[in-house]
Amino acid sequence: MIKGNKKYLIILLSLGLIAIFLLNLTLGSVAIPLTDVIKILLGGEPEKIAWTKIIIDFRLPKAITATLAGSALAVSGLQMQTLFSNSLAGPFVLGINSGASLGVALVVLMTDSLLGNFGFWANISSVFAASLGAAIVLLLVLLVARYVSDRTTLLVLGLMFGYGTSSIVSILLYFSAAEQMRSYLIWTMGSFSGVTNTQLPIFTAQIILGISLAVASIKSLNALLLGETQAKSLGINLRLARFGIIISTAFLAGGVTAFCGPIAFLGVAVPHLARNLFKTANHRSLLPTVAILGAILALFANLVAQLPGSQLILPLNSVTALLGSPIVIWVILRRRLVN
Repeated sequence: MIKGNKKYLIILLSLGLIAIFLLNLTLGSVAIPLTDVIKILLGGEPEKIAWTKIIIDFRLPKAITATLAGSALAVSGLQMQTLFSNSLAGPFVLGINSGASLGVALVVLMTDSLLGNFGFWANISSVFAASLGAAIVLLLVLLVARYVSDRTTLLVLGLMFGYGTSSIVSILLYFSAAEQMRSYLIWTMGSFSGVTNTQLPIFTAQIILGISLAVASIKSLNALLLGETQAKSLGINLRLARFGIIISTAFLAGGVTAFCGPIAFLGVAVPHLARNLFKTANHRSLLPTVAILGAILALFANLVAQLPGSQLILPLNSVTALLGSPIVIWVILRRRLVN
């Protein structure tokens, strides 16, 4: 249970989240007054009818996607850092990101060349391909996790799966045409604008399921902070706990990668911000905090990427890297100074 100042801090962060969410709806290539945004959200008519379409069809789905994606990456990053006792571990250390990338690379290459004459296969979406690729790597990791008890070994194997799939992607791209390579590279830049109103309920359900599993794993995550031996003595089934955490991370990180592309740095950086803010390692406090902070940073990155008042849109991954890399550098330097 969250008490005292921490409770008020979460309320303050929640208000900040609402504020930046509304800011994402008002700012863009066309500035829309906040009063008109609220009218549209409440079902009223704004000053200009075209603003309703801009908000409902474009900005609102994008803002909701950014909120969900930021929370998902932050929560999955927190779980991975706890599971592997590594402050620099991110949500993609198990190779989920690389598996999704492989799925997209295969579709980009095959739809434009080998399977170009087959309409059904040519219309396979990158979302389905990324989900399938992430699922295949996840199944391999889960299979290994049944027989490997040491989390460091599991971490190394996850990284090897990632390197293996990344090498296949590199080979595929080497033999692809310039246009195919361009399509794939655009996907790797990441974007919150690719989730349509039709896809949003599926994406939302997947993220809610992943976060629910993370909440159910809070006791196991807190026990793992004490070390595997202590966790066992507290009655934690390590294999079952690891399985639940990996499944949760797969839903969260895999879902975001499938729908938005590989979004870098948020999953690594946000947990450190939350720990520094709360001065605690208790996941009962950390989990809601990282979820809110992740959403705030994702919305802020989205705001920066779309350059309000301009038609230009920056690559999302470049913006998240600019936000996240100073935090990661600070963590490394702080660790060296403490040691």
